[in-house]
Amino acid sequence: MGPKNKTVSLLDEFKNFAFKGNVIDLAVGVIIGAAFGKIVDSLVKHLIMPIVGMLLPGEQGYLGWKLVVGAKEVPYGLFIGEVVNFLIVALALYIFIVKFLGAVLREKKAEAAAPPPAPSKQEQLLTEIRDLLASAKT
Repeated sequence: MGPKNKTVSLLDEFKNFAFKGNVIDLAVGVIIGAAFGKIVDSLVKHLIMPIVGMLLPGEQGYLGWKLVVGAKEVPYGLFIGEVVNFLIVALALYIFIVKFLGAVLREKKAEAAAPPPAPSKQEQLLTEIRDLLASAKT
């Protein structure tokens, strides 16, 4: 197999991978996830943390929380805001994936586990005819 054939084979494999439905669904999920992350980020930065900042001391709320070491400042309030942001995103994903999708998947699994219905009288007769024809040919 020459280099040209390997290249064509690699290109074909990539096309098969990239244009499968699962990859496209994954891309859509990533885009929606990024948009959801921005919404939660805005919720934390513009609503939750300012409320926390009003309840706790500090001139600028959590933005003003800084540790001063010599001439340097360490803005730990920003870090706390990002940790809260992460926790809210993680909680929302847990609720969506484990609770919501888990229930949907369990329901589908229960449906799939149900035994198929018994064949009708017509289906039984057609099966017998098929079997008789197959045995007559051999």
